[in-house]
Amino acid sequence: MRRLLPSLLAPLLLAALLVSSTNAMALDLDEGWEYRWGDSPFLAEGTPAWVEEPKSEDAWHTIAYPANPPDRDGRQNAWFRLTLPEGEWRDPVLYIDSVDLITQAWLGDELIYQHGHFDARGAGRFEGWPWHMISLPEEFAGKTLYFRVFSDYTAIGLWGEVKLMERPELLADILERSAVDLVVSAFLMLLALLAFVFALVQANRRSFIGIGLFALASSIMLLAETQASQLLLDMPLLWDYLAAAGYFTLPVAMGLMLEHWFAEQRPRLLRRIWQLHLGYVAGAIGLAISGVIDLSITFPLFDVLLMVSLIVMFTTIVMHLGMLNGEQRLIVLSYGLFALVLLVDMAVAHGLLGWRQVPVNGGALCFALAIVLISLWHYRQTQRELQRLNHSLEQQVAERTQALEEMVMKLKAFSYEDALTGVHNRRYFDELLQHEAALARRNGTPLSLAMIDIDHFKRFNDLEGHEAGDTVLIGLGRLLTHHFRDSDEVCRMGGEEFVVVMPGATAPMVEARLAELMEILDRTRFRYRGRVLDPLTISCGIASYPEHACEPLTLIGLADKALYSAKHRGRARVETYA
Repeated sequence: MRRLLPSLLAPLLLAALLVSSTNAMALDLDEGWEYRWGDSPFLAEGTPAWVEEPKSEDAWHTIAYPANPPDRDGRQNAWFRLTLPEGEWRDPVLYIDSVDLITQAWLGDELIYQHGHFDARGAGRFEGWPWHMISLPEEFAGKTLYFRVFSDYTAIGLWGEVKLMERPELLADILERSAVDLVVSAFLMLLALLAFVFALVQANRRSFIGIGLFALASSIMLLAETQASQLLLDMPLLWDYLAAAGYFTLPVAMGLMLEHWFAEQRPRLLRRIWQLHLGYVAGAIGLAISGVIDLSITFPLFDVLLMVSLIVMFTTIVMHLGMLNGEQRLIVLSYGLFALVLLVDMAVAHGLLGWRQVPVNGGALCFALAIVLISLWHYRQTQRELQRLNHSLEQQVAERTQALEEMVMKLKAFSYEDALTGVHNRRYFDELLQHEAALARRNGTPLSLAMIDIDHFKRFNDLEGHEAGDTVLIGLGRLLTHHFRDSDEVCRMGGEEFVVVMPGATAPMVEARLAELMEILDRTRFRYRGRVLDPLTISCGIASYPEHACEPLTLIGLADKALYSAKHRGRARVETYA
């Protein structure tokens, strides 16, 4: 996390610095909106009929903001429109905080943007709550912009700010708004890690597990809901799933902590609350992923459940406040502030309060600071215990690291070594050829392959037996390894076929080396169980780069053709590709 976020955000932050000195001003589009219930029929050429109608059409009604028109009565389709203002723009875009739930944007009779998919009935499934950046053409002034909206959610229409602005300015604004959320999210993630570590070394594990779970859930929720996340990964539905998982987990963590603190009073009610929320997390996320329900419908139900749970939890706290120690009271206070911020954010989301930026990160930060103070205090208590464990842990880590390194080296060797002959295998050859081909291309140096095949090896196996054949393969592998240069690599391709990769060698050099090999092999006799085996011969094929090929990777096919030619011309010979 510490390395990933800076590497991804660095170019975006640079863009923000480059545009910070511009004088472009964002224009709030908070006047001139009209709405119309229902969905437009479409003309034969695919254009909505409503965009062709006169501007003075009586079916359109004035609205202060393009969301939640009056007299909805269960309707799920609505249109909103606005005449775009005059202005001088270089790269104009329309920014919208969010839309409930899916939308199309039409500039006159041209579809310029779409979020979600409309079926033939004008409906569709929830596909996330991203912010929207709609590119506008140069001559947009004075044209009418239409929004086609479908929503089976509690709200319908646009949500939050609607602005006309320059694209660089928007990206800089997104980064500026997201910076604090990203920092707080990373901070909470670190606190979650520390809390889980304390849970391993402290006796009151459940308390620290609750703290860690709360910090982790808050961190994930902040990261998923920050607008910069969409710049990192443009998958709004995935971010909404992460935000839902974090948001829905918060009362589980709170319940775990309160249950631990009031263990002497046997708080069955608190246990039932966090167990109920845990079941809701699993059920809601599971049903949404499986497609049984839309993720959007899980939020209103959870908000109601959360309000009731918070009232019960904090009533319990007030009744037993005198039983809490100082650190527990500090955490309860931070919880309370965070819960209040969440309730305000919930009210804004459902339209109970006017739209505003709710500092959810501020509540999370207060909680984080409270945890830091407690963590510092606990650090002093755990320092001695950690020192006692430190030496033992270091020794165990060193031993396990060494064992792991040895195992990795053995596994690596096994994965590249032919089990019978001990030379390299086909897998190693494939990777080696890629590497040597790249070097040959880059440096302009020769590269040669020599394909080697034992003549009449099947007949030999039939006469002498497969164990004798294995003895010959092992002996030939050793002979090849000792005969060729240290820089050459001998690999077994399979069966009785070997290949030698020879960097820097030309075809004449390889021919000379193979001629020497065949003389040595002619004098060599392999033994099996004390018996001298019949003499064997080999056939060889050579191909070289750049003499025979413009691309080094094609050498294997060319060398194989040369080997086939050697076999065809009587075996026991060396052939160079021509």
